[in-house]
Formats: sequence, structure tokens, C-alpha cells
Amino acid sequence: MKTSANLSGTAPVATISLDDMRQRIRQKSKLKGRQPDAQSLTELRALVGEAPHQRDLLIEHLHLLNDAWRGLHERHLVALAHEMKIPMAEVYEVASFYHHFEVIRGDDKAPGLTVRVCDGLSCELAGAQDLLQRLPALLGSADVRVIAAPCVGRCEQAPVAVVHQGAVPFATLEKVSQAVAHAASGDAALAITSTPADAAFDPASLAGKSVSPAAQHVALHGAQHLALMPAYVGYDSYRAAGGYQLAARLAAGELQAEAVIRAMEDSGLRGLGGAGFPAGRKWRIVRDQPAPRLMAVNIDEGEPGTFKDRSYLERDPHRFLEGLLVAAQVVGVEACYVYLRDEYHDCRRLLQAEIARLQADPPCVLPRIELRRGAGAYICGEESAMIESIEGKRGEPRMRPPYIAEVGLFGRPTLEHNFETLYWVRDIVQKGAHWFSGFGLNGRKGLRSFSVSGRVKNPGVKLAPAGITVQALIDEYCGGMPDGHALYAYLPGGASGGILPASLNQVPLDFDTLQPYGSFIGSAAVIVLSQQDRARDAALNMMKFFANESCGQCTPCRVGTAKAVQLMQAAVWDNSTLEDLNIVMADASICGLGQAAPNPVRSIQTYFAHEIDESRGSQP
Repeated sequence: MKTSANLSGTAPVATISLDDMRQRIRQKSKLKGRQPDAQSLTELRALVGEAPHQRDLLIEHLHLLNDAWRGLHERHLVALAHEMKIPMAEVYEVASFYHHFEVIRGDDKAPGLTVRVCDGLSCELAGAQDLLQRLPALLGSADVRVIAAPCVGRCEQAPVAVVHQGAVPFATLEKVSQAVAHAASGDAALAITSTPADAAFDPASLAGKSVSPAAQHVALHGAQHLALMPAYVGYDSYRAAGGYQLAARLAAGELQAEAVIRAMEDSGLRGLGGAGFPAGRKWRIVRDQPAPRLMAVNIDEGEPGTFKDRSYLERDPHRFLEGLLVAAQVVGVEACYVYLRDEYHDCRRLLQAEIARLQADPPCVLPRIELRRGAGAYICGEESAMIESIEGKRGEPRMRPPYIAEVGLFGRPTLEHNFETLYWVRDIVQKGAHWFSGFGLNGRKGLRSFSVSGRVKNPGVKLAPAGITVQALIDEYCGGMPDGHALYAYLPGGASGGILPASLNQVPLDFDTLQPYGSFIGSAAVIVLSQQDRARDAALNMMKFFANESCGQCTPCRVGTAKAVQLMQAAVWDNSTLEDLNIVMADASICGLGQAAPNPVRSIQTYFAHEIDESRGSQP
């Protein structure tokens, strides 16, 4: 750069040479930020296809990368941001939010194989901590890592390990070692399933019985292996048994939408994901909203101790799909998004195949059905967080109002339902509302699918009348407790529902019956403890879960759960400080996670004070 003075004697003026100008142009022409390399773009496009890409498919694309490369390399994230035309920061903040995504920096290598050992309460009672301590030395490979994982939804098969994407039920050191060897060799042993085709399944006939099937085994490599999934009712078998006739009649005008809604209302069916909102009323609310309307189905099933949705899905997927079609027709829904828990890999393959068969030979005009995959975030069980995740974002709950019935998925009125709620639609409409409402005990109405695990002889899903007591559930449905064990405490609603003592074993289990005791039924996940367990250990397990699963959006939940974990590990609890945390979390958290996190703490303070106060001794 040169300077010159003009003839009038004024201050010198800067002048720029031609070379300087060219250099500035070259600098400005370079794009800011990290740019994708050709190899990464090629590898990405081989998985997700050519651009353009919908913004809401970000998480689906991250899954494709994660499955193929067993991790998310930064170079692939840069390429994905380029292809989707969104900021790299946005891609990273989504990828780093979900537990099942691991961002691999620079030239770091992805782990060859990951073994996840469930440390949920049911698995912990069955010896998960011993597996976690002994497996690393036994597997003895730097290329295999062993980590703890929150409840994987197979509590009736505790303890459970997951080798890559293959579940190992009733896990032992030997079984996990065999699964690792099969996975390392590329063997398909991890996908052991029984044949679908001509299976028969009538859930209504199981009322008052156990839904979970007896263990089935499959011969492989000269040995017997437990089938991960039982035989299920495929599309042809379902149609042959009268399936989809209800949806077809409704579409043809032979059955009026109003009659269906009345049946739902008269049956008393409430949301079976935990909130318990009356299903028929929800249909009316969303139907009255302006079109286009959408549907979001929650099969995230992340509440510890819950596995009922999986148990029905892996045996009878089309009963659920018909319920979805009926709801879509009645409410006037143009597209349905099914959000399935990522841990349910076999269920995902089943559902993909059966939806394809339904679409290939539809019984009526179908709405668009899209199957979306969770990524390991308990918070996405909350309806607005699930919607954020379906839209390809971090699964953080929304402030309300507006409610998602008015402004939901993609800003449209949205009918949100749990899997099981839709599962019972066909039977209620065809058999009549009185069929469902005719069940019940102790003044309650309807059926409840209880996921029972822990200290019982026969854990599993039990289809029992609403209002049954935990003692009857244990004695009449689970074969009692194991020898040497007696009922000491139970969790009636998973991690969120609190912990009740054996002295309350005659309280009816249903919506609205447990609140006077500082508890609630939620998803009806019942975990049974015996005199060999400590309720405070169960509460600590749950609080660690909440701390790990907090989305971090609101300070009371993010900080409160972590601080509670620290305080709950003391031999004698600081009840005053814990109650301060309880009040702040319950009152100031924006979603159910933080609001329910105090329940296990308060249960111990109320019913098991002898465990946390040395002055009380060891007697309750």
C-alpha cells in the first residue's frame, strides 16, 4: 500500500495497488468455517443420498452415519452440515445432545465394539453391577469397551446387556462373551428371532393373565439361544383374522366418526403413556382445530421398569397400526409420525417391514406414515420434547401454552398418543365400550398393562383389571416372590412414581388412587423390592437416572438432580436441604422430569426414614 499527498498540502491519502486489490479479493473469496472434503462428502452421500434434504431428517441422517461408522466423525458432520445447508454448530448441538451419538474428534478412532450393560433398578437387583465390574477384564480388548446404560426396556429379562445393537437377555459373563465374539466376526447371531408369518395373538383373551410369552429358543451353530422376539402376527395373518375391517368400514362411510369417539369416551380409555388424559376427549379437541392436522405416536418407552409397549409391538404390530388409522380418519390427520425408541432395534426392523406390507396392499386410503428413530434420550418421552426430536432438533420440552393439540409438530395441530392407547382402539370399538369398562376392581374401570419386574418369580406384562392391588398382582399374576424374599417396598409407576412400603400393599393401582400417598401410577411399571433391598438405594438409582437424563434446559432440574445425588449418598440425609431442592425442582421445572424427580426422595423421607436417620435405628 502506498500514500501520496495532493498539491494543496492536505493530509496524505492511502492508495491501493492492483496487487493489493487482487490479494483482498482472493481472501474474501475463501469460505469461512470448516469445509467438507471430497471423501467425506462421497461417504455421506452413499448413506443419505444426494441433496436436497429435509431439515427434520437430521437425526435420521445422524443415525445412518452412526450405524455405518460406529460414531460420528467430525468430518462427516461438516459434510452433513454442507449438504443440509445448516450451520455446523446446529448439527453439533443436536449430535451432542443424544446419548447414542458419540462425536469423534479429528483423527480419533471409533471404538470397535460397545457393550452396554443396563444399570436400571431391575437389572441392578439382578446383578448388573457385577457384570460391569468383571466384563472389561474378561473381554480383554482395547477395541471393546464396556459402559453402563440406563434402562433398556427389557426389565423382565434382567440383567440385560446390549452388544452393539443386539440385546443379550438374562446376561451372564459367558453369554456376553459369546455375543461379542459373534459381533466381532460379523455373525448374525445378534439378530436371533423366531418366525413371524402365521402366529396368532388375541390380547383381549389375555385379560386377567400374563401377556409376556414363555421363553422361546432357536437353534444356531449347534446350540440353543433365547429368541429375542417371539413369533408375531404378520400382515396377511392379521387381515385373515378380520384385521383392518374397522378401518375399512370407517373409510367407506359405513361407520361414523362420531360413533367411534363416543365409544372411546364411554370406555373410559385414558392415555396409557402415563399422563392419563381421556383419549376420546383428546380426539375431539384436535378434530376441532384447523387443518392440516398431524399425529405423533410415542413409543419411546423410556420410563425405567416399562416394557409393555415393546411386548405388544413385537407380537401384534398391526393392531396398533389399525388403531392409528382409525384415529387418523376420525380426527382428520394427513400424516402420522411414529417415534420409536432406539433401543428397540428388532422392533424397528419388524415395524418397517410391516408398514411396507400395509402400504403395498392398503385396506383403505392411508395417511402418510413415517417411522422416526429416537437416539437415547428419556426426556423425549415428554410429548413436546418428542416433537422437537421428530423435527430433527434437540429434545428439549417446550413451554406451554400453546399446547401441541393447537400448535404441535411443524406448527400444526397434533394428536399425540402413546402406543398402547391406540392398541386398544380396535377392540373397544368392535367389542363395545362396555367390554373395556366392564373390567375393574375396587371401584375402578378398565384394563391396565402392568410391567412387573424385580423380586417376583414370574416378571412380565400382566393384563389386569384397573384397581388391582400390588399384593394381588404379585400373588395371582407373578407366582409370588422368590423363596426367601418378602415384600418390603414397591415402585408403582417406574422412576417417577415414588416408592411405597409393604404396609400399603392393598392400595388400588390406577390413575388418581396413589396421589394421596405421594405417588402415581404413570406407565404402570411396577418394580418389587424385598427385605434384602434398601429403598434408599432404589431412590438413589432413580435420582442418578434423572440427573443423567435431564436435558439441562432449566436450572432447577439440571442442578437439583445432580445435587440431590450427592446428598443422597450420605449415611444420614440432610433432609432440610433435600426438601429445599424438592420444592424448587417441583415448582420451577418446566416438564415432568424435574417435577417428578422429588418423588423418590420424599418417599424415603416419609416411609423409610429409618434407612436415612441413624437415630431411628434399623427398624421401620
